Amino acid sequence: MMSPTVTSALSIFLYCLSAFLIFSQLQYDSNKTLLQPRWLSLMPAFIGLIFHANSLYQSIWHPAGLDLGLFATFSLITWLISIQILLSCVFRQIETLGIVMFPLAGLASLVSSMTPATSEQLIVVTNGTIQGHIMISVIAYSLIMLSAVQATLLAYQDRAIRDHNPGGFIRHIPPIHDMETLLFQLLGFGFIFLSGSLLTGFLYLEDIFAQHQAHKTMLSLVAWFILGTLLFGRLQFGWRGKTAVRWTLSSFTLLMIGFFGSKLAYEFIV
Repeated sequence: MMSPTVTSALSIFLYCLSAFLIFSQLQYDSNKTLLQPRWLSLMPAFIGLIFHANSLYQSIWHPAGLDLGLFATFSLITWLISIQILLSCVFRQIETLGIVMFPLAGLASLVSSMTPATSEQLIVVTNGTIQGHIMISVIAYSLIMLSAVQATLLAYQDRAIRDHNPGGFIRHIPPIHDMETLLFQLLGFGFIFLSGSLLTGFLYLEDIFAQHQAHKTMLSLVAWFILGTLLFGRLQFGWRGKTAVRWTLSSFTLLMIGFFGSKLAYEFIV
């Protein structure tokens, strides 16, 4: 089996290659035909996912426990986001999200493989319910992070249209209605998984309101409330546009402060 550093290096090369091909795919010839098929641009990223998964397995799973430190967790989240982008590309032409996310996933994989965990970082998990809680939480964070990227792109698209400048990059992404539909689909799934994360945390974690966990729990609850309110407003009042973008980014920011902020403080400051 190849070392995590080697597999991560291969994954970042393939991810960047895919991002480059996607970017070049945005160029049209005089007949408005694509320079290459869509699947050709996505194939390197798909192979990169396999190498990334191999690196993740070796970086996270250890005989003494799980490494769920800052870099390993971020690598896992970007891997899940890349999977979500590739799956969404089957139904919608949203591969432009990969221009940013694929290289970021490769970089996260490489950094994680080059920062081995210390014994203090390893988490011993023997209870299957706790493992389920961890995975549900990571999936929730990845969905909401992808929603934040989608919201940022939507805001840029909306501003370009309002400024009567829908050229360049904007010409190559789906219509704003489809972009909003995808955003709320991602938010809906993210809300479901975040609800599951909070529920399993309350049921199975004894220290969810302990001193080192209280701020993370409270910020997650506030983010959950914001997402729930946004989805309710969408269904009842048709909220969209700037309102959706602001509420999405607010929820994402709270989650990231609670999740990554606590890890950063615990692992590098405390």
